[in-house]
Amino acid sequence: MSDNNGSNNRKMPPLSGLLFYLVLIIGLCVLFVSIFGRDTSKDKVEYVYSYIESEEYDVKNVTLRGTTAIIEYKKDGKELSKSLDVPQEGTDELIEYLEHAKSEGKIDSYKYEEPFNWGIVLDTIVVIAVVGSVVLFIFLTRQGGDKGVFNFGQNRAKLVTANQMKIRFGDVAGCAEEKEELQEMVDFLKNPEKYKKLGAKIPKGVILSGPPGTGKTLLAKAVAGEAGVPFFHMSGSDFVEMFVGVGASRVRSLFTDAKKAAPSVIFIDEIDAVGRRRGSGLGGGHDEREQTLNQILVEMDGFDTNTNVIVMAATNRADVLDPALLRPGRFDRRVHVSEPDLYEREAILKIHAKGKPLKDVDLMEVARATVGFTGADLSNLLNEAALLAARRNKKEITPLEVSDATYRVMMGPEKNSKKPSEKTKKLTAYHEAGHAIVLRAISTTDKVDRVTIIPVGQAGGFTSHKPIEDTEFHTKRMLLDDIKVSLGRRAAEEIFLDDISTGASSDLQHCNRIATSMIKRFGLSDKFKNMVFGDDSNEVFIGGSYGQVQPYSDVTAAEIDEEIKSIIDTCYEETKQILHEKSAIVEGLAARLLEVSKVDGPEFEEIYLANGDLTAIHQKEEEMKAKYSNPSDDKEGGDTPAAPAAPAPAT
Repeated sequence: MSDNNGSNNRKMPPLSGLLFYLVLIIGLCVLFVSIFGRDTSKDKVEYVYSYIESEEYDVKNVTLRGTTAIIEYKKDGKELSKSLDVPQEGTDELIEYLEHAKSEGKIDSYKYEEPFNWGIVLDTIVVIAVVGSVVLFIFLTRQGGDKGVFNFGQNRAKLVTANQMKIRFGDVAGCAEEKEELQEMVDFLKNPEKYKKLGAKIPKGVILSGPPGTGKTLLAKAVAGEAGVPFFHMSGSDFVEMFVGVGASRVRSLFTDAKKAAPSVIFIDEIDAVGRRRGSGLGGGHDEREQTLNQILVEMDGFDTNTNVIVMAATNRADVLDPALLRPGRFDRRVHVSEPDLYEREAILKIHAKGKPLKDVDLMEVARATVGFTGADLSNLLNEAALLAARRNKKEITPLEVSDATYRVMMGPEKNSKKPSEKTKKLTAYHEAGHAIVLRAISTTDKVDRVTIIPVGQAGGFTSHKPIEDTEFHTKRMLLDDIKVSLGRRAAEEIFLDDISTGASSDLQHCNRIATSMIKRFGLSDKFKNMVFGDDSNEVFIGGSYGQVQPYSDVTAAEIDEEIKSIIDTCYEETKQILHEKSAIVEGLAARLLEVSKVDGPEFEEIYLANGDLTAIHQKEEEMKAKYSNPSDDKEGGDTPAAPAAPAPAT
């Protein structure tokens, strides 16, 4: 590897340095001339002479106070005075003249008072400030390296050499198809001749798109690590500065350094910061950002078949990128990095579990309970579990810490210090009981994992449920069941408390969103079968949607509103019917929540199957306590089983 691979610093060309010093010297000359330039003292002193020599003025006295001459004279019988400014350089000449004028009788007397000369002090301060600024400027220029003033428009990318890059594809769990797609890039960087002999051209750029935390940056690093090439890492926001042209200069510098270090990988994270669609919105474009984007396009067009440089970029919003950036010949390959499925989550958990002492933790069960979690979320979950174990003075991480950490990540920490009133607790208990019972009664895809009335975040309590299996789509029945489950809270308040509260506002918003999507996006309503209204573009630019009209008539809009209301009303009546039939279970679960504040999945299932009868639950608890408090009662002499985990302590 050549020396160019280890550094991306660029020295200032000698010509530009000489030009800078020439401009600096000219500026200093102009400053000195403006301060000490033309001597106007003679003109101003002669102006004083004109009063004394003129027959129009009868000058009596002249007082010279430093650089101010006060002339007292008579004109038309009136006694007047005049103040004139005299430069410091002309005071000696003026004193000599006044002495001579007094001796000739032109004036009666004169007086000289010498004050402190602030003008000289001010001029000295200005000169010292200018000289000090120049010296500091030169010092920073020579000492700054990449941070120097002359390197303001130079490459700011972080360079990781081939020896420093330790990440490989084996360090990235899941993403099998994504890694297979990127393996071709690795092969090209290692063996470009294989493709050139067949006349194949490797894609110049690869866009990694997907939700935050799915491992896009990690995959880009793994490509460089597998290929053993330098890795230039830069954020899209690093290009955009206040001054127009700086971003384009940094793009040129980045691509120049990458070509010198070829084969290499350029990675631009969050490229949507600089690569957004041009000409969007009502306010026009951003000159600096658009010039930077244009320079990226030009540089990528300048790649030839002999340039072994792969440009990779990551974004969460591929839909806002400029079309010119995605056309063939530039970023012509898009790799979507999606959220991990069940088995990929388990693999990710195994990687992040390395170095953490787990005890009786089933990572597959953790993966089942974390649908929708990204790799970053799973890493955070196990880290939170480790922190909880340390806070509880444990030497190992148990399923209790993992479970509590899951809820901390999803909902936030429990607020055990908050003491709601009995009325509020009762309202919350029936509120959550209605939600949980409806879910258990009708859902075929989810199961209740925890019901609590302990305040968490902005919620007074919550019902957590986890899917039985991952689903890639939703049926009409699943969407209707989702609406019913969300309405369970409001229905329980109405049935068991004969009142309703604002606590179900978010549930109602969720119901309306689902019902609206069923009609307008999915064509799942009975009245508008196989019809959709509008598109699903989700235009993010104001100018993109400006001037668009509603793609259906007002009559149709009114019918859509009626259909939405009909779906929600029907689901609400069915939800109330379910709660009437399961009223004993709702009462039992609400009573248990008021007693212990938190009911986990196994205990909830016991309450549901016992039809809300808590007597059997309490009797079983007493039997378990008696059994595990006196191990000698074990007549068989076998191993005493471990006591079941208690509910999570306050955190």
